[in-house]
Amino acid sequence: MELSQFQFFPSRTISLYMARVFLSRTFAVLGGLVVILMTLDLLGESGKILAQPGNGEGELWYYVMLRVPQLIERFLPFSALLGALIALGSMNANSEIISMKAAGASAHQILAPLILASFIVGLLLFIFNETVVAPAYDQLSAWESVDYGPMPEDSRAATNVWVRDGNDLINAAHVTGRGMSTELRDVTVYDRENGIIQYVISADSARYTGDGWELENPVRFDVQAVAETRLRSFSIAPGVTPDQFTLSDVTARSMNFLELRRAIADLEAAGRPTTALEAGLWHKISGPLSTILMPLLGAVAGFGLARSGQLFVRAIIGMALGFTYFVADNFALAMGNIGAYPPLLAAWAPFFLFLMIGEAVLIRTEE
Repeated sequence: MELSQFQFFPSRTISLYMARVFLSRTFAVLGGLVVILMTLDLLGESGKILAQPGNGEGELWYYVMLRVPQLIERFLPFSALLGALIALGSMNANSEIISMKAAGASAHQILAPLILASFIVGLLLFIFNETVVAPAYDQLSAWESVDYGPMPEDSRAATNVWVRDGNDLINAAHVTGRGMSTELRDVTVYDRENGIIQYVISADSARYTGDGWELENPVRFDVQAVAETRLRSFSIAPGVTPDQFTLSDVTARSMNFLELRRAIADLEAAGRPTTALEAGLWHKISGPLSTILMPLLGAVAGFGLARSGQLFVRAIIGMALGFTYFVADNFALAMGNIGAYPPLLAAWAPFFLFLMIGEAVLIRTEE
């Protein structure tokens, strides 16, 4: 039965068949990539993990549990590209594409089931990133910061935070809480004059009083006299606010969309730069949606006569288009991180650019 040009999808049977083939190839490629890359990554990190006293097989599996979601998030769009190339290339080689075109289906109708399936995959990837990848990245970063040793009590605590107070430097091993409830632990203050350290003050913890930071059990070491003095009470940094500690180590990948929006609002209220984080915020949407582009960029492998000997060349062209997109996406995001591109442009420009390129190639060659 001939298909109408005004019909968005081909028949239900063909649509389900094409979506099933595309998804099976995509997740088969993803599974292979994750297993290979996780094995190589674990070989490189296992020595560091097992070097910590008390670490064993359980800690290795814990590392795998935290690392695998990040690999899935990074390589699922790439797997969708290879899945589209394999599915469309095999359909072309078996004359299935030719049969659908003979029935009156256009190139866009043939690709429609793949694009819908990739949209659903992108939506699931966004949810996966928000609920699994961001917490896993945050926990792994905290674990790496202590060299795979015992984790802080609060896994969301900032670690090894440095803040400048005039000429003085303040280091907090762990920062917990927000606002007036912010607490610093294992605090070290370097009292400097003309760039030379005069005193080193260490304390178990510090709490914000509104007029500065009250140290608990402070000990002052006089560098010149080489003498140590225990202090009853000592207050430091009256001009340093809690947000300078709690917002000093904000990374886009360690927060979900809503948490990152709140952190950006807090940074803006404190007068801190947020360009890089805003680019990362919008990339949380454009990144998963890039799966929609993969069937379009890989479509060049599905059309043309397979017996003409150009199927391999077409597959290479589709792969090159996909790789170029990933390079352009990373480049634009890097430019956004340094403030060279506006955040929206850094996150969305590669997506719309390659959407137009894919459409232009498809229309020029097939429609």
